[in-house]
Amino acid sequence: MTLFSSPTCAMSHGARLVLHEKAIAADIEYYDINQPPEDLLEFNPTGTSPTLLERGLVLYDARIIMEYLDERFPHPPLHQMDPVSRANARMIIKRIDQDWYELMNEIIHSGEKKSARAKKLLKESLLSAAPVFEARPFFMSDEFSLIDCVMAPLLWRLPILGIETATTGEGLKNYANRLFRRPAFALSLSSAEKEMNEIPK
Repeated sequence: MTLFSSPTCAMSHGARLVLHEKAIAADIEYYDINQPPEDLLEFNPTGTSPTLLERGLVLYDARIIMEYLDERFPHPPLHQMDPVSRANARMIIKRIDQDWYELMNEIIHSGEKKSARAKKLLKESLLSAAPVFEARPFFMSDEFSLIDCVMAPLLWRLPILGIETATTGEGLKNYANRLFRRPAFALSLSSAEKEMNEIPK
């Protein structure tokens, strides 16, 4: 199994986190998304990150890769066991992608004015979600799940987006620290990602 991954892409980071949480033996090949390697283009002509190769299987959507890894290697489970809970978790991940990841991408890729607006909206939205972060140890759950694998890369990038975790409330700060202190999280970081933030003591 090989995961082709950008060293800075948050989506790819989530897939790497699942690999390490489940202790899956896989080669992680970091590459420049502007110059995808030939062996990747052979299987995925778009060269998008992440791309997972396993025997004849080729997957190149981060969320599909994360779900596939959880189903392919069921222990420890990162998805709820019953269909209703799984569907609800998928809806939450979709909302996180639409609401918070979209704003993160705007901050990174937009001009100064649009970026400042997106930064303000992201910070306000995270602040308004304070009750969610304060209620339980993980995102709407007592157990670490795929939703947390989606949240961790986003929260890790807040400082480079110009948002300090300390300014988004104690609940979010404590939640983020719980995620960052997990051994698998440290293993999931590329060299470039290690420079973005610091793992709390």
